[in-house]
Amino acid sequence: MIESGDLRRGITIQLEGTIYQVLDWKHIKMGRGSAQVRMKLRDIVDGHTIERTFQSGERFPRAVLERQEVQYLYNEGDLYHFMNTETYDQMTIDRDKIEEALPYLVDGMSLSLIFYESDPVGVELPTTVELTIVEAPPSFRGDTAAGNTKPVVLETGITIQVPYFLEAGERVVVDTRSGEYAGRSQS
Repeated sequence: MIESGDLRRGITIQLEGTIYQVLDWKHIKMGRGSAQVRMKLRDIVDGHTIERTFQSGERFPRAVLERQEVQYLYNEGDLYHFMNTETYDQMTIDRDKIEEALPYLVDGMSLSLIFYESDPVGVELPTTVELTIVEAPPSFRGDTAAGNTKPVVLETGITIQVPYFLEAGERVVVDTRSGEYAGRSQS
């Protein structure tokens, strides 16, 4: 059991028979009343979000999720195929369960698959991924003086802002939490 005051972003709890992940958490102190905790929660099975308010000190059963290291293989329509890197077992997961990770998935990438009661319910991406720039507007002499950025399209189809000196074909590091440029690839 975990108290509402001890909840933090990313923790999974069981509420009314459903497993939720805490997306946002705010402690609110009322003038005369007791403190409250306002949370934004995401159902890990179907992905919908809810906002709920609880009294400070309420207790919730903590949901234990299993993680397995997997390698992304390929997709077939709305099914995405992964392979466990230890047992070499292959498994599939529906597109709607991993929607937020799709802009960063590249064939052969290593990541964690999240299971609840032996059913895959989502993926946990690494903090950063390396992607190749496929489309970039041309750079002109003097562009770097102001430190401005330009939009580029990456191999997965997402568009991010990068410094002017980067060209198509170069590899960049992207932060998967914010979706922003994090640096040039060292490889």
